[in-house]
Amino acid sequence: MNTPPTRPRAAVPGRGTPINPPNRFERLHLEPDPDCPPCPESPEWAGEQSHPRTQFFLDASESILSRNDSPDLPFTWALNPYRGCEHGCAYCYARPYHEYLGFSSGLDFETKIMVKLRAPELLRRELSSPRWEPQSITFSGVTDCYQPAERQFRVTRACLEVCAEFRNPIAIITKSALVTRDRDVLGELARLGCAAVFVSVTSLDSELAGKLEPRAARPPHRLRAIRELAAAGIPVGVMVAPIVPGLTDHEMPAILDAAAAAGATHAGYTIMRLPYAVKDVFLQWLDDHAPTKKARILSRVREVRGGSLNVSDWGRRLRGEGIFAAQIRDLFKVAVRRAGLNQGQLNLSTAHFRRPGGAQLTLAF
Repeated sequence: MNTPPTRPRAAVPGRGTPINPPNRFERLHLEPDPDCPPCPESPEWAGEQSHPRTQFFLDASESILSRNDSPDLPFTWALNPYRGCEHGCAYCYARPYHEYLGFSSGLDFETKIMVKLRAPELLRRELSSPRWEPQSITFSGVTDCYQPAERQFRVTRACLEVCAEFRNPIAIITKSALVTRDRDVLGELARLGCAAVFVSVTSLDSELAGKLEPRAARPPHRLRAIRELAAAGIPVGVMVAPIVPGLTDHEMPAILDAAAAAGATHAGYTIMRLPYAVKDVFLQWLDDHAPTKKARILSRVREVRGGSLNVSDWGRRLRGEGIFAAQIRDLFKVAVRRAGLNQGQLNLSTAHFRRPGGAQLTLAF
């Protein structure tokens, strides 16, 4: 069944997109008619359409750790306390995951958040199992573990406390300053060589960041988070991620310099890709916020993606290919060296892992 294209809608304040692209797994797609007047019996419905509220749903998953077998990612196990993300980043590659839940990768992804309240319990069960071989767990392999919902539900905090109890190493990727709330637990792990945090910085332009990542921390707050984590003795790095070709690529040296000045010691980067319905969301974002730059940005994206807007092949999806991708790579190397980043390996230790309350044989006399 062919679904008609989504009709354009006005930008929604505080949201990354005003549209809900069709779910590729669903036969039916509902699209509100912008020309239809609100129902007199339900005036609140019109307000909900123009300023949709965030809804939270219980996620009944029976496991919490997901295994990654991609050779271009530096971790094997990931933990994601939430599905969907209220940060609303227009470019987010995780948006299509919401389609597996029957939602849309557009506005639904930002407003219908699945919360894994059982995550600490499930994590404890995983780490207690004799089958678990101590190794690092990455928080936020898909959606941000410190998105706004974490202030209310504190699932990430509870999972960190479980890891601290077991002394299992963890790495965090976030664009939220809320991570500094958990300096105590992260510091406890860091003293054992079991913690590292990477703060994602896409742009230093607060106005642009407010449009591109509407409910994420503004750039100054992310740099402050780096400064506070470093001051607490927690290894911290910066991810220039994703680089949006033709829009933010020129900012890379300044981002790396600012992060290094704040106390970051390591850095990495990725280049934006637009899988599935993400392209619809991002194209709408360009129409709403950067129409005069749209042609240049899309041309640059295609240059690094072999003529397409997305390449999912391992080894090519994160860094791109071609001359422009090589220029970004070379610029990153030079800027990292100048900023004094990546001077050594950032290795997390499993030497202190323990299973609290585990059976230990004792002799009775």
